[in-house]
Amino acid sequence: MARYVDIHPDNPQPRLVSQLVEALRDDQLIAYPTDSGYALGAQLGNRDGRDRILRIRDLDDKHHFTLMCSDFAQLGQFVQVDNASFRAIKACTPGPYTFILPATREVPRRLMHPKKRTVGVRIPEHTLVQALLAELGEPMLTSTLILPGESEPRTMGWEIKEELDHQVDIVVEAGESPAVPTTVVDLSEKVPEVLRVGAGDPTRFES
Repeated sequence: MARYVDIHPDNPQPRLVSQLVEALRDDQLIAYPTDSGYALGAQLGNRDGRDRILRIRDLDDKHHFTLMCSDFAQLGQFVQVDNASFRAIKACTPGPYTFILPATREVPRRLMHPKKRTVGVRIPEHTLVQALLAELGEPMLTSTLILPGESEPRTMGWEIKEELDHQVDIVVEAGESPAVPTTVVDLSEKVPEVLRVGAGDPTRFES
């Protein structure tokens, strides 16, 4: 049965943030709110967490996982960023965008796209998520909580607790969460490609 943790959205209680980070380090899977709906989160090295995310979302191994990063400096350790991508990402982060880029050796192979060797990265504009990342000290493996047959992320913690009670370890509640997922932009080739239109303005990446 999942634990339900209610945290203040603007001033997250340090004690509760520490408990969540401890749970992540203990290979637990959490459902948590972001600036673009709920997401599933696990520590980078959590193999079982990765597999549980795939099962919950009914995805195959070709799914692009995302690394939730605290800032651009951290993002730059895990993906290769050329000058054009650097400018594009800097201009719209933090915010509701996910970028697909070539992974560096810091990324575990099981988290990369099997053929392209790419991975998703994003920098959220969300107080609680930034607090979690600051204490964790590394990116968090994450995936938007869009359930099979649905097109929008979940937004209500209590609904997630009811539906995924035996599939996640912790459900975090921290106020309202938008129902629009991130805009996903593939920057791994010379020409940017918008893979999913979401909360972030896609026009800056459309030629």
